[in-house]
Amino acid sequence: MKSLRKTVIVALTTLLIPLASMNAQETKPDTPAPAPNAQQPPPPADTNASANANGQATIRIPVNQVIVPVTVKDGSGRLVADLGKEEFRIFEDKVEQRIAYFSNEAFPLSIVILIDNDLKRKDAEEVAASLRSIVAGISTADEAYLCRFDQFFHEGKGFTKDQDKLLTEIKRTELDTEPAVAPPSAPMNEGPVINGHSAIGDSPNVAPTVNLVKGQTTKALDDAVYSAAQVLKDRGRERRKIIFLISDGANGIRTNTHDYKSTVKELLRYGISVYSVAVSSAYFERRFSRLVDYAHDTGGDVYFAAKRGTMEELYTRVTEEARNQYTLAYSPTGTNRALDYHTVEVRVKREGLTVDAREGYYAGSAPH
Repeated sequence: MKSLRKTVIVALTTLLIPLASMNAQETKPDTPAPAPNAQQPPPPADTNASANANGQATIRIPVNQVIVPVTVKDGSGRLVADLGKEEFRIFEDKVEQRIAYFSNEAFPLSIVILIDNDLKRKDAEEVAASLRSIVAGISTADEAYLCRFDQFFHEGKGFTKDQDKLLTEIKRTELDTEPAVAPPSAPMNEGPVINGHSAIGDSPNVAPTVNLVKGQTTKALDDAVYSAAQVLKDRGRERRKIIFLISDGANGIRTNTHDYKSTVKELLRYGISVYSVAVSSAYFERRFSRLVDYAHDTGGDVYFAAKRGTMEELYTRVTEEARNQYTLAYSPTGTNRALDYHTVEVRVKREGLTVDAREGYYAGSAPH
């Protein structure tokens, strides 16, 4: 009898233990039960992308890999967003490389909005009236830095994600569109200060004609782009870095302290793409080769604004295109590492598409 009673007690105890455990789980609704391992989603293949707190994709790519943002358009100039990794091929110095990373996620932007401060009056008025439309193309995850240039590079107030603050800066820019002269202590041919404050300080404004020497402009476009690259270089690999250049393309060769080659080298080193918007006079006078060159060599794009309405529409197109590029990365193999410059070519298997990507990088400065 004792043996039977003992058996019943043991049996009840065995049943009550899991019941008590279940009851304990029910009384703690804030402690979710761990999901079985079999239900955990596997990590995506061949990708190092993840999402941050805002749901935006972030880039996680080893530092020894070359990053190549790629834009693909159809015959009508529309973005093509449905390509898979297997449809891309990438070559370095004509040697095909294995794509170690692929993503078609939209990444947050770090943008330097670089505005030409020495335009013809009509162009300046159209640009000033259109600038507020820039904010429409910027998302809450993006950050923007508003700068101006003429003979000198005029730094703004720093990067901001606050659209109201950006609008305030833009309004201030609309009221200050005359080129500036150097302070009395600085020579006229001195280049812009890159890692400090603007060289012009609070110096007075002068008429645009002061910036002409023997009929040649003293506008330093190359220096301005170089300085914008210094502003962007430390923004990190998890963001898409672009310079949004609004200009007529005029460039005083003798005014610049940095030439085109050294400026492009800096852009490629830090993975910065230039998106140019040529104002109306540049379009009609065919004076926009510098804008085309920067866009072409950095994997960006160039747009031509014949009038204010077109300009406003282009601002959104620029940010949309930059944000929705494909991202490819690879570790170089089979190429001569002693070379200073390495060419890069991206192809797609689907016919009838146009591929835009940077065409190379310099040794020791792979895009990052």
